[in-house]
Amino acid sequence: MRILVTGAAGFIGSHLTERLLAEGHAVVGLDCLTNYYARRLKERNVAAIQRAGAAFLPVDLAVDAGDGPDADDAVADVDVVYHLAAQPGISASTPFETYARNNITATYRLLVALQQRRGGFPPLINISTSSVYGVDATGPETTEPRPTSYYGVTKLAAEQLVLAEQRDRGAPTCSLRLFSVYGPRERPEKLYPQLIGAILNERPFPLFAGSEAHVRSYTYVGDIVDGLVAVLDHLDACMGEILNIGTDQVITTGEAINIVQEIMGKTAVIEQCPPRPGDQQRTHARIDKARRLLGYEPKTTPREGLAREVAWYRDEIWGQGQRRRDG
Repeated sequence: MRILVTGAAGFIGSHLTERLLAEGHAVVGLDCLTNYYARRLKERNVAAIQRAGAAFLPVDLAVDAGDGPDADDAVADVDVVYHLAAQPGISASTPFETYARNNITATYRLLVALQQRRGGFPPLINISTSSVYGVDATGPETTEPRPTSYYGVTKLAAEQLVLAEQRDRGAPTCSLRLFSVYGPRERPEKLYPQLIGAILNERPFPLFAGSEAHVRSYTYVGDIVDGLVAVLDHLDACMGEILNIGTDQVITTGEAINIVQEIMGKTAVIEQCPPRPGDQQRTHARIDKARRLLGYEPKTTPREGLAREVAWYRDEIWGQGQRRRDG
């Protein structure tokens, strides 16, 4: 198949792109390389997917590109679309307008391009988030969404735009709600990169007050990609559906921090910060539906996955930074 992956320069998108290529698919990666975090990290991911054989288009879905490539060009000859491009994270410093632009407007414009393309509307696999459930994300897909953050609100709106295409026009769309993804290439503002970097650089680790008691379905990125790729073999069964993708094995954030400290053989110096508005208190992925429709079964334990992330950070982020300073 020829597959379009939007958000291909990001954490999950780059891993998905590499997996699809390894399984013999032709992949076009699309990303606008926003400045939410260091552009060089995204450019590194772009280089990795290009080395693996992906084509890459620097397209901002939220705007008309004028003379450059745009959404119409990206969707012209593809058989399937994975839509991961989004404004991620729960951030008090990111205005609502940015979330609305990159989550709602970008999704709408992608849908318009798909509606207008020759050859009809291809299967669209939208990537959503457990944040749509709100403070307590522990129920099945039929649970009423009650988001508490701009991120969750706008991702829910984007999800509903995608599913409205299926309800109104019969377009082949579905949505996957991901739970607490971690692993190599994780965004630098997330818990684990901050913790690992703080320990390696012997600096205080900022921790939101009360978050050590939060319960999480921390899910390794390889297990998430297993679920995403499995949809290709079950497209008919998935169309029009919402599926939770994550692990149903939960730990607290405090337990996760202890695992990282044990792996690294060092203790972090905790710096308490005020609670983060809109944060989730408890996530527990209910994946019975994904098991039934996809044969989905996450396998990576927290210790295994976190050991891989520590090794990646030490070698690819901290190690390269140290070499730059020494050179």
